[in-house]
Amino acid sequence: MNGFVTGQVRTLIKIEGLAVLITCLLAYEYFQYDWTLFLILFFLPDIAFLGYLAGPVTGAIVYNITHTYIAAFACLVSGLLMQFPELIAGGLIWSAHIGFDRMLGYGLKYATGFSHTHLGLIGKEGQALSAENSDRESG
Repeated sequence: MNGFVTGQVRTLIKIEGLAVLITCLLAYEYFQYDWTLFLILFFLPDIAFLGYLAGPVTGAIVYNITHTYIAAFACLVSGLLMQFPELIAGGLIWSAHIGFDRMLGYGLKYATGFSHTHLGLIGKEGQALSAENSDRESG
């Protein structure tokens, strides 16, 4: 499958996601932020799914903007530099969300469709491909 991360590299990316998630949770606790706020905002980046209402190209762009560490880290660093706790908390929650997604194998999207990610196919397409590969390996 050209364009998808596989094997040990995919596993490393998933472990990195777990490491980011744990680091963000520990930092959030260290700064003693409100866990209710964390729970409320944790899935906020997933509103980017609405970009797919405008088509797969727009959907992928909007999803990828909200699911890369660049903006989340910018939010976090800005909060640290300006001593603005709300930005720090937001950056930690946002980064934790991205780490969680990567840990689960949800990658950045290709414009060819929602289920096409840099970490492989997800959803029904991914399940069908996994079943096909299992059949091929056992046969």
